[in-house]
Amino acid sequence: MDAAAMEAGRKLPARHGGHPHGRSATGRTAHGMSSSSLRKKSDAALVRKVPVAPLRPVLANLQEVFLGTKLAVLFPAVPLAVAAQCFRFGQVWVFALSLLGLIPLAERVSFLTEQIALYTGPTVGGLLNATCGNATELIIALFALLKGKIEVVKCSLLGSVLSNLLLVLGSSLFCGGVVNLGAEQPYDRKQSDVSTGLLFLGVLCQSMPLLLRYAVGAGEHAVAADTTALYLSRACSVVMLLAYVAYLFFQLKTHSQLFEPQEVDGDGAEAADDEEATLGLGSALFWLILMTVVISVLSEYVVGTIESTSQSWGLSVPFISTILLPIVGNAAEHAGAIIFALKNKLDITLGVALGSATQISMFVVPLSVLVAWIMGVQMDLDFKLLETVSLFIAVLVTAFTLQDGTSHYLKGILLLLCYIVIGACFFVTRQPAGQGLDVPSSSVSVQVA
Repeated sequence: MDAAAMEAGRKLPARHGGHPHGRSATGRTAHGMSSSSLRKKSDAALVRKVPVAPLRPVLANLQEVFLGTKLAVLFPAVPLAVAAQCFRFGQVWVFALSLLGLIPLAERVSFLTEQIALYTGPTVGGLLNATCGNATELIIALFALLKGKIEVVKCSLLGSVLSNLLLVLGSSLFCGGVVNLGAEQPYDRKQSDVSTGLLFLGVLCQSMPLLLRYAVGAGEHAVAADTTALYLSRACSVVMLLAYVAYLFFQLKTHSQLFEPQEVDGDGAEAADDEEATLGLGSALFWLILMTVVISVLSEYVVGTIESTSQSWGLSVPFISTILLPIVGNAAEHAGAIIFALKNKLDITLGVALGSATQISMFVVPLSVLVAWIMGVQMDLDFKLLETVSLFIAVLVTAFTLQDGTSHYLKGILLLLCYIVIGACFFVTRQPAGQGLDVPSSSVSVQVA
């Protein structure tokens, strides 16, 4: 065996689970590592100066939850949004402040799920991350469904996938390529191949109701009832959820080594600090529930004021839902992915962008369809022609961009330009006259006749 092979053999355990603070110990994922890049250590000296001893643990807890992030400066937007709603300052203010308040809350939910994972083990921790990683998008979708705004649900979920694939990944590859101009930027293709395969399956399932509607409209085929496309959407949603469950089993059990974030020399001390629990299990659960409630309140504000904001800003609701909402919802992930790309840790960057896009496409989208079914709202997977083609092109361009296992800044530029073109297309679109976004549940079914 030559020296290079021996060196590769010595490095392999650190890449595939040998690190003492790796995923095998706590279920830590690239998404969690990305969020951790936005955190900062709390200054315990201030708490120790408090003269009342019983108050110190409470203050330390509050300090860790609210000041343990670099996004803490945005927390005042939360009470300001509530005040704007209560005192009727204007729906545009409510919308803007609610969006700003959702940014630190989304990062704190990720932090709290990691804290709980330290007590529950890798499998439960991985499942928590798989279900709470995009909690903000899911909660916004549920409140939009309650108000019957199905197009807002579809556009916001579509925009989340587009944002992760083109904006987050594109800006990360561009920034990482510029900073590491003279260094090789490799990454493990196996993880990206799995994610892009699932994304293509999601595009197929979302294309079938659209293709059926056009085939029937052209007279090439006939269906038994007008609700056939709706039933097809629900069946495809079940298939997508089954694929996501298989993906979780693949990721957490049989092939977990493919999804372990790569850590290079010098990360050991930082990882050790991140792996230490700073909150108790009961405290983390309490704050997770409270943060989820607050996110729900702000999400309701966003959904309720989106149309007034659209009229005030002169922007179409599809543009706000597809472009602005996902950018805000993914702000913490976006920043974390860029930070790790600057450090030439592209496995973590890809894990964040592709993992989040896969979770939205294969979990949140079909779950929204099935939840709408339970609620009596007839939501389907027909995302219309422009939206579906944009999604297909985004997945296709991303798959081709990541096929060789190395990166450079030009790949990032191409992804960003694709996102700009798609965003410009949604910017110029307007809702047809007479078609509002508050659609009664009895008229939402896809017309195939």
